[in-house]
Amino acid sequence: MVVGNEVNIEANEENVVPERESRRGFLELVCVPINWLKMLSSETHWSFVFGVMVVYGLSQGLGGAFNRVATEYYMKDVQKVQPSEAQIYSGITSIPWVVKPLWGLLTDVVPIVGYRRRPYFILAGLLGIISMLFLSLHGKLHLALAVLSLTAGSAGVAIADVTVDACVAQNSNIHPSLAADMQSLCALSSATGALIGFSMSGVFVDLLGPKGVFGLLTIPFGLVFIVGVMLHESHVPNVSFKQVNQRFLDAGKSMWTTLKCPEVWRPCLYMYLSLAVSLDIQEGMFYWVTDSKGGPSFSQETIGMIMAVGSVGSILGALLYQYSLKDHPFRDLLFWTQLLFGLSGMLDLVLVLRLNLKLGLPDFLFVIIDASVSQMIGRLKWMPLLVLSSRLCPPGIEGTFFALLMSIDNIGILSSSWGGGLLLHLVRVTRTQFDNLWVAILIRNFLRVTPLGILFLVPRSDPNSAILPGQILSTKEDNQVIDRENIELASLVNNVDDR
Repeated sequence: MVVGNEVNIEANEENVVPERESRRGFLELVCVPINWLKMLSSETHWSFVFGVMVVYGLSQGLGGAFNRVATEYYMKDVQKVQPSEAQIYSGITSIPWVVKPLWGLLTDVVPIVGYRRRPYFILAGLLGIISMLFLSLHGKLHLALAVLSLTAGSAGVAIADVTVDACVAQNSNIHPSLAADMQSLCALSSATGALIGFSMSGVFVDLLGPKGVFGLLTIPFGLVFIVGVMLHESHVPNVSFKQVNQRFLDAGKSMWTTLKCPEVWRPCLYMYLSLAVSLDIQEGMFYWVTDSKGGPSFSQETIGMIMAVGSVGSILGALLYQYSLKDHPFRDLLFWTQLLFGLSGMLDLVLVLRLNLKLGLPDFLFVIIDASVSQMIGRLKWMPLLVLSSRLCPPGIEGTFFALLMSIDNIGILSSSWGGGLLLHLVRVTRTQFDNLWVAILIRNFLRVTPLGILFLVPRSDPNSAILPGQILSTKEDNQVIDRENIELASLVNNVDDR
């Protein structure tokens, strides 16, 4: 009996070992991102990590997902505009992102009541709350007022975004080895928020309608307002108009000096052209998949689910960049991502021509594959551009110059949106006519690969190498426009750092 018991004990121990190893593997999987966040918090500051997650995750990610789906259906079902017109209005609402340097200059050189950051967060929250309430509570809002309200809400998100961008660019110069990690944090926060938002957006649009969802969007804007209240920063003395004017001149002179350098204007030109020629015809595709008799005719819940799966692809793209591609040279990585970006557009062509049905693939499954692949490649294409932008920022005006670079990108996106609207109009794609949609897709796919011919504008260096000329970096101490301050979020609980 003793021998039998010993055998049973050994057998039980052999079964326990794999269970312990599986638990240990699961714990290690959970601990990896936690330890990564702790590392970023210790190297920068916990409040920086928290601020990025709030603005990118909740405001832009979750709120942006709800806003996108609600706006799509609001323009289609409430305002009843044509796809080409909706594409143009989408570009108009993105104009606040084009003028990001203005918000950057204001936050850098124009303190309000002695603070440079807090008032702008509060302003951003108030703009969003008022505009979303106006859209949700007004019964029959004129199209012009609706576009104006959507633009005001976009301005609220842009103002909050530029402050966080300033922190990211500043910390990228202080910790150049962590530049890619910071951009990964931004991307993962945004993609995770978008995943959750898109998963629920379709259901809420179906239950509450687009205007009801606009009412819900006051919540993330309210959180931005709270961040402005919680933000802890050093009080600066009041400045005269002469001082503010001088600071504007100094910032403008520093930006112009930096932009004249070939190491800066060449990649800026590439970023604009690569985005501008990749025409956006998303509105035409949306109208087709939701309202065409010959198309899938997806419901609101299905559209939200498709966009959620696309967010998963975006997260996978960010993870792939973080763990496998972040140290690759800019030019090599952009070559492959731009090429794959053009090839992935062929999936839309297969869908519109209904070739997927001939291959035995249902519409929903094929669109899921299309969305996830396209979003993953799009994220892989965007990540090196963000890291490159952060490495081009001169010391002292990181926030303003990073905003300038992002505005160049947004002008490219605006050009893409308006160009896509013009293309849809020229090929006569309307609310009910989609016969030539495949032509628009084919033209777009061809234009997507044309930036490969100007890749020589991008430096061959990797993200860990200095890009700016030595004479610009040497002005760090002498010509710094804004003193680098540690921006902290005041805690609701005392002595959080000591816990």
